Amino acid sequence: MLTITFLALTISFTVVSGASNSDKVHQTPPEMVVAIESRAMAPLKCSHSIKDYNRILWYKQQRNDKQLQFLGYIFLTDAKPEKGMAVAMSGSAEQDQIAMLTIQNISVESSAVYFCAASIQNAAY
Repeated sequence: MLTITFLALTISFTVVSGASNSDKVHQTPPEMVVAIESRAMAPLKCSHSIKDYNRILWYKQQRNDKQLQFLGYIFLTDAKPEKGMAVAMSGSAEQDQIAMLTIQNISVESSAVYFCAASIQNAAY
């Protein structure tokens, strides 16, 4: 007889882009409950409608922690996750496109508030 126990965690999302543009950045789903199991993943989507913005940044804030942990960013279609983070990034950071963050290998430590932010980056730097 095989018994499998699942532990669920809740992942919440908040969108950040600056005071005047916060209503132009959208993140879905607004919250998620994921069963912790082998190879479980949680995909998050972020889009914006801000002209000339071309970068999506991803952050994580764990419960009872004031610090934000930088997970990485997508510039145009070039994904740059931080080393050592159990995440994958894909899609496009351009206006009206979808940028995705996939949290891989879900664990209790994955339970957090995740933020996406839209910004502009010059290709010159």
